[in-house]
Amino acid sequence: MPVNIHEAVKPQLTGIDVDPDRPLIISDADEVLFNFMHGLEIFLRENDMFFDWSSFALHGNIRYNEDKSPVAKETIPGLLDQFFDTHCHKIPAVAGAAEQLEKLSQKAQIVILSNIPPQYADKRREGLVKNGMDFPLIANVGAKGHVVEYLTRHLKHPSFFIDDIPTNHSSVLKHAKHVERLHYVADDRLSRMLAQAEDSHVRLNSWPDIHNHIVQKIENSR
Repeated sequence: MPVNIHEAVKPQLTGIDVDPDRPLIISDADEVLFNFMHGLEIFLRENDMFFDWSSFALHGNIRYNEDKSPVAKETIPGLLDQFFDTHCHKIPAVAGAAEQLEKLSQKAQIVILSNIPPQYADKRREGLVKNGMDFPLIANVGAKGHVVEYLTRHLKHPSFFIDDIPTNHSSVLKHAKHVERLHYVADDRLSRMLAQAEDSHVRLNSWPDIHNHIVQKIENSR
């Protein structure tokens, strides 16, 4: 197993059984399967804060209702921990994600690779199961390229990586360039702010589009 994979992630990989004779889809969760920003806004309102949508970043955009001042940068990690602890299992699912993944599961194996702190993996899994997306989950730490390389190392068929964060596409390009990289951002507000990830193969705008793209690629590979 690559030494660059985080120690908290390695034990999870031993429980993932990848069939080398089936295509593989590796999907992110937040802003791909779950409406992260919608869930975060609910959490912020409950705590007398709001997101002002000046940019893609969390720092500087999470502000207090009382005086509109930004939450200090060093406060944000703790705030996100509180959010995941209390709301991770309640974040609403992206429209069409469960339906299209279920259809895709007839043609490919599916693994969820989510950069959620491992201590909240059970709550992420609860949200997946509750929303009809009961697929193997890896609670990742750090860049995703080494994990994607590990999962696809023996694969004899096409593989696909779906993520909203450009740096994750860059990591996969660096360490697993054979994997097709699909850029998708579920929230329309975020999507308008973020151009197609430079190191992705394609930008797609809905789960039906993702389904059709992957099916076409799988069928063309036969």
